Amino acid sequence: MKKALLSLLFLCFGLFSTQANASMYHLDHEAVDQMFAQAEQVDMLAMNSMAPMAATTTFVAQEKDPVIAFILAWFLGPLGIHRAYLGTSTGTIIGYILTAGGCGIIAFVDWVMLLIGMINDDISKYVDNPRFFMW
Repeated sequence: MKKALLSLLFLCFGLFSTQANASMYHLDHEAVDQMFAQAEQVDMLAMNSMAPMAATTTFVAQEKDPVIAFILAWFLGPLGIHRAYLGTSTGTIIGYILTAGGCGIIAFVDWVMLLIGMINDDISKYVDNPRFFMW
């Protein structure tokens, strides 16, 4: 059955591919020349034209909010979503998912550490932390 379906697929591909010829397409050189004449030249080195990108770079450079990290650890701690928010590597997040946050123990300790960091308003030592144990 598989061979029949595969041969039918090749037959259909062969029939449809013979229908496409280069002579079917026509290139209007005048329209292309007109499009290039109306085009505006953009200087990629000018930083003024890159103004929309400046907003995104300031967003990336923003500090992480301790309250959001605490709430993510509270609700989604065993999945490691709070670690993804804090910028931890993908391997650590996969480890969190496979072990369910160290059977919930590591996720609970992370939650306590983020609670302390939220009270002190400083979670900088947990941001971009590559270790499995955040503390």
